[in-house]
Parts: sequence; C-alpha cells; structure tokens
Amino acid sequence: MANDVFDFTPGAQVPLMGAAGQTAATHALASAAYRDSELKEILKANSEWHKSEVKPGRISLFEPNLGEAFSRAVQVRMLGGARKALIQSFGTEPQSVVEHCLAANRLRRERDSRLTAVMAVCGLLFLPGLLLWLGVFQLRRTLAGSQNRGAGALGSLLLAAIGILAVIFLVRLPFGGFWAYYIRAMLVAPILGWYLAKRICESSAQDMRARWDALLSGGGIGAKVPEAVPGNPGDAAREQLRQGLEKLTAEQQSNVVFYAGPKGILGMGTRWGSWQMAEELVSQDPAKEINQFRSWDVIRAIHDKLKLLERGPLNSGGFPPPSVKHWIVSPVGENAGAVARPEGQEVETFQIKGHEIQRICNHQQFGSGNRHYLGVQFTLWDGQLVITMMITVTVLHETLRVEVTGHALGPVHSLFTTKPEPKTVTVSKTVRFWETVDRVLPLVDAKEVVRLAVRAPFTWYPPLLDYLGGKLVLPEPFGLRHAWAEKPWRHRFMADDAMRAAAPVLRVAHTAALKVLEDNGVDTSKFGNRATVVSGFVQDPTPGKADVYDA
Repeated sequence: MANDVFDFTPGAQVPLMGAAGQTAATHALASAAYRDSELKEILKANSEWHKSEVKPGRISLFEPNLGEAFSRAVQVRMLGGARKALIQSFGTEPQSVVEHCLAANRLRRERDSRLTAVMAVCGLLFLPGLLLWLGVFQLRRTLAGSQNRGAGALGSLLLAAIGILAVIFLVRLPFGGFWAYYIRAMLVAPILGWYLAKRICESSAQDMRARWDALLSGGGIGAKVPEAVPGNPGDAAREQLRQGLEKLTAEQQSNVVFYAGPKGILGMGTRWGSWQMAEELVSQDPAKEINQFRSWDVIRAIHDKLKLLERGPLNSGGFPPPSVKHWIVSPVGENAGAVARPEGQEVETFQIKGHEIQRICNHQQFGSGNRHYLGVQFTLWDGQLVITMMITVTVLHETLRVEVTGHALGPVHSLFTTKPEPKTVTVSKTVRFWETVDRVLPLVDAKEVVRLAVRAPFTWYPPLLDYLGGKLVLPEPFGLRHAWAEKPWRHRFMADDAMRAAAPVLRVAHTAALKVLEDNGVDTSKFGNRATVVSGFVQDPTPGKADVYDA
C-alpha cells in the first residue's frame, strides 16, 4: 500500500502554509493532557453528532483522571500500529497535541517510578498492612460514591474507626516477639509511605498545572518527546514512534475528505448554506456550435480568481490569505464507525495525484464514486473558527451547474479553555470569627495520593490499568478538531464572519465561470440573470441545515 511503504522521513523542514496563527485551538486541546479533573467531565463536551464514552473499570480505586485517560486514548488512537484512518483536524496541529500527550505520559511515568519505589519499600514489605489500608480506602470510596449522603458519612466514620483500632494495636498486643514488631510496622509503614507519596504527587501536580495554565495563557513549554528520537540505527521502538508522528502529519495534509450525510464533511462541519447557478449551454451564434471545454477549465479559472480574494479595491483589511485546494470528497454512511482512505497507483502519501483529480472532476459527476470540489478555507480566531466554501462544477447534457456550499467549524468546547483554579476552602478567622478568609488547600488530597500510588506499579502495562480502572472511548470516525467542536452560531462575530465570506466567494466563482463560458462561445445572458438571482439569495442572514433534507 502506498500509504504504508512510504518512509515518512521529514527531510528539509519547510513551514506548512496556514500553520501559523492556529495556536489557540491546538493549545486548548493539548491542555487536556495535563488536567487532573474527573474523567466524566469530558462528557460535557459531547456534541450532537460526536460523543465520547467512559468505559467503567472493575475497581474504582484504579479509575484514571481526565488527563491520564485523554493522553492514553489519543496516543493509542493516533499512533497505534493498527490504527484506523484519521479525520483531518483543520485549524489545529494534531502532531503538537499528540506530542503533549506523549510528554504528559512521560512525566507521569517518572512520577510513577518514584511512587513504585515507595510502594515497594513501604508497601510490598508490609503487604498485609497495605492491603488492609487499601481495603478501607476502597470501601470508603465505594460508599462515598453512593447517592446516599449517609453512606458517604459512614465511609469517613469507618476510616476513623480503623485508625483508632490501629492505634490500640500499636499500644498493646496480645503477644510479643518479632511478629509484634512486624504488626506494628505493618500498620505504620503504609502511613509513612503515604506521606512520602503525597510529597511526590503534590510536586507532580504543581508541574502539570503549570503546563496546563501556560498553554492556555498563550505560551507554554514546548512538548519534549525524546522517545521519538532514535539513538541508534537499531532503535526500533523510537523509529516506529518517529514514523508514526510523520505519518500523522502526512495524513493531516491529505486532499481526501469524507461526507457523512447530515453530519456534513467530517472535519469541516455541517453545510449551513447552498447556492446553485444552473442554466442551459446555448451558443452565442446559432450558426455555430460552442467550443468544447470541460468542467476542469471552469474550475481552474475559479481557482485562479480565488487566489486573489485577499486583494480588494479598498484598503480595509478584508480577507486574510486563503487556502485554496482541490478536494476529493468520498461518501460514507451517517453512522459509519470508520473511513477508508483511497489506495493504489493514483495515491501517494495520502494525496490523490493531479491527473486523477482532473479525471474525477471531468467524468465523475453522476452516479457512484468520489466527487471533486474546489475549496477555499479561512482559519480565523487563532484556529477556533474554520470557514470552508466548497465549489463544484457539473455538466449534464446541456446544463452547466456551479454550486457553492458553506461549511463552518466552530471553536473547541469551553471545557478545554478553562484554566486551572487553586483548591480553596472558606474558613472563619481565629479571633475575628465573623470574618472569613479563603485558605489554599493542597492540590492532592489523601484519596488522590492513594489512587496514584496504587496505579503506579501497573504503569509498565497500561492495558491492565484500562481493564481495572476503565478508559476513555473516543468518537469514531475520530479527528481531534471536530470531535469536540461547538457550533459557531452562538458567537456573534464568528457567525458574522462565516456568513460574510459567502457572498464574495460566490461572486468570484460566478464571474470566473461566466468568463470561461464567454471565451468558448456560450450565450451567458441567462447565466448572468441567474447569477444575479443567486447573489440576492446569499444576502439571507440566517444559516440553515442544508444537509438535513425535509423530505
């Protein structure tokens, strides 16, 4: 397969057009790798079409938090050896997000190595005491998770009772000798280990939160992924990871997208508007036939005109430089669980070759098969808004149709843009008790220390942690950007930008098409009238659901 045998060695590094200025959405998604909130929080970011799921585990004490589950799920889904095809993440740099997930996992492994050493010394050598304390914490966690508040209070009371019994055993035992000292140490050693583990976890939590905050503040430390740099020619694991990252970037640049019915073009958003100009091809001179031309001739003329969109008669800012690209659109089912990228001689590194694009444009206009669209894309608001106008030209019998459709992908969900807040509690002052003050609490509480310490020895085999504690199931077909995107219509300026882009693109497409028709001896009077009518329709300020046919 062409996509698999290619060596994704980067060679000379050339900045990709459109990559600059897309940091807001990228950093928002990357910040999820460092978060310490509950995993179920990510369910709030589910959209109408794309829903993540949380697969529960067997033991609640092994449950991952949001950052752990997100990093693990994204790394496996986007770099796994047998992974499915990915949907492009327009407006973001998916490789940067994945690198932050790898960096976050590396930081957690370093923390877990220290926690494992503590568990071995203070836990494994005194295993009966460790199991006793873990049983108490698990029972308390189970009761605290109950809907009954009394059950949660009972869990705390039970933990206190076990602590009192432990103190009694330390003071007086019914027997002496070695086992008396061992039993006392068995009850004390896990507590000492918990104290050491708490210091390790608190330091790690502060580092993670600092990276989380820095990413959302517009800066942040770049993700360091030393495991993706081969140390020698025989370093197969690092070489495989490096090629996985390069393959991810290559797939992001693919010119094939997928149309999933009412879900719209995956990665570009649903179609909110559609405008069509269709008229009969009639010769200017009844005594002569029109010159032979193809759909590609019209598309090429529109392409050249769209490249000049940033230029205008007035110095008013206007459009930024657009990305104009030929797209091959492949149809998939509305509820398809996966997509398949084209393969064969006409495909090279996920790109359909130029001559095949022309063939599809000229000949695949009716019936089954892929279709050709010319797209002009604007990435605005630091990658939070992606506006795509798609243009297709078809000729059936004596009728030429120029269709322009609008797609808009909104900002990532607000869950990903929330900054970390310190954990505080409001307490009364000691003397002036009628006044209150906010006291900052440690980032890691007792039950979180226990959870991290219990998970640490199993870090070497993540699938076991997934089995015991559960995992995050990503929506399919998966793409980082569209999986957690909101609709842009709730944001006034974003909605304005999307609708304002339609009229100029529509008129450029019509003007270029009419010029080609005139040059080839076509009577454009009807086309001109139709273009005027359609130009009036585009003034409608209300976006609709053009992909949902009311039939």
